[in-house]
Amino acid sequence: MANTSRCSINNPEKWRLKMFTEDLELHAEDTLGGRISLARATSGLSVEEAAERLGVLPESWKAWECDRDVPRANRLTMMAGILGASPSWFLTGQGYGPLAAPETERQVLRDALRQATADAETLNRRLRSIASRIEAS
Repeated sequence: MANTSRCSINNPEKWRLKMFTEDLELHAEDTLGGRISLARATSGLSVEEAAERLGVLPESWKAWECDRDVPRANRLTMMAGILGASPSWFLTGQGYGPLAAPETERQVLRDALRQATADAETLNRRLRSIASRIEAS
C-alpha cells in the first residue's frame, strides 16, 4: 500500500512549494503521480473534473496521483492535452510543463474568440484567393 503522507492529494502544498524551490530532496520525490497532481492543480481542476474530462473514474485518477497505478499511454497523451503539458514532461519531468490556469472563464472565452477571429480572417483570405483564381481562369 502506498504511503499516503507522500501522496500529493493529501499534501498538495508540497508540490506548490516544489515550483519555487531548488531543494534536491523535493526533486528526488518527483514522480509521475506528483507531476499529474501538479498539472491538475495548476489547471484549477478537481480530481473529479479532470477524471470526467479524461473519461475515467475519479478513483483511477487518484491512484495515478498517488503512484498506486499508472495511466496507459493513450490516456497519458489525452491527459497531456487536457492539462496543457507534454507527455514527456509527465514521464520524465523534461519538456513542456503545465501552464497556470487562466484567472477567469472570461479570459478563456476572450482567448478562444481571438483565435477564432484570426482563423476566420485566414480562411477569408484563402477564399478570396481561390475565387480570384477561378475568375482569372
